[in-house]
Formats: sequence, C-alpha cells, structure tokens
Amino acid sequence: MTDTRGAKQGYESFSASPLPNERPASQQSQPYHPPHAYAPPAGAPGAASESGQGPAPQQAVRRPRTPAGARTVPRTRKARLRVAKVDPWSVMKVSFLLSIALGICTIIAASVLWMTMDAMGVFSTVGGTISDATESNEGGGFDLESFLSLPRVLVFTSVIAVIDVVLATALATLGAFIYNLSAGFVGGVELTLAEDE
Repeated sequence: MTDTRGAKQGYESFSASPLPNERPASQQSQPYHPPHAYAPPAGAPGAASESGQGPAPQQAVRRPRTPAGARTVPRTRKARLRVAKVDPWSVMKVSFLLSIALGICTIIAASVLWMTMDAMGVFSTVGGTISDATESNEGGGFDLESFLSLPRVLVFTSVIAVIDVVLATALATLGAFIYNLSAGFVGGVELTLAEDE
C-alpha cells in the first residue's frame, strides 16, 4: 500500500524551540524582570523597563474615584413620628416614682431651710417681735419658736408630700386617658427625631 497523505512535514528539534515559560537564548545574559500590574514610581529600584534599556516612562498613579459632590461631613437622618397612644399604666408608674422623689426633695429642702433660718436667728427675732405685739395683761404673747419647731415643720412637710404624690399620680394617669381620647380624633402629637451617622 502507498501513503496518499502526501509528504510529511519535518518536526523542529527539541532544542530549537523554547518552552512556553522559557526565555530565548539571546536573553539568558540579561536579568529577568517579571511583569508588573502597575508601573513603579520614578526613582524606585524597579523603575527600569523590562528590556533593561533604561527607566520606564512614568505613569499616573491610580487613585480611588470619589464623586464630585461627595460630602465628607456626617449626614443627619430625620424621621417624623407620631405619638398615637400612651399607656396609662406606664404613665402612672413613672409619675408615682417621680412624685415620690419630688416629695423627698421637698422634705430635705424644708429641713435645710429651717436649720439655715434658725442659725441666722430669724425665728428668735421675729418670735420676740410677735410675742411683744401680742402680749396682754393675762399672759404672754404668741410663741413663734415653739409653734415653728423642727418636728412640727417636718410633719407638716411630710403631709404635703404625701398629698402631692397622690394628686400627681392621679392627674398624670387621667391626663394619659384624656390624651388617648384626643389622639383618636386629631391623630396625636407629631415628633421629628434626628439620628447622627
């Protein structure tokens, strides 16, 4: 049988063609410079071109893009909310605690004020004047110092503080009910809240 495929092409020798990653024989004497994604800045050790003939042309350094109208100050987000309903039970608890704190502050303030006025001699001076003015032939005048003694002042202030606790709690709870009724007709109080990022 005869071969009808024609003349065969000759194959190159193994030594004639370099491998894909192998440099040609003419470049064996020069140092190898791997390719860079970005050109090194001028004056850097890697600024020479890959062929070794001199420094590579200087290229612009890539910088991240920022929009032209970008704001550098933090933005403030605002939300408009509406208080549609108030829980009367929570209002009663909060108002009760606040009124107790106010009552304690009232008692402490009254005792400090009484001790300050007593140290300044206000009660003795005013009491002596009132006693001389109300003195009669049957007996002495009105004794202001015994009437405005510290225990009596503290008892009177404590009674006022207890009444204040009861009234403040009741009025705050009633106000919560009235607010809920009015919010059902007009929609409630609108608030604008701002949040800093």
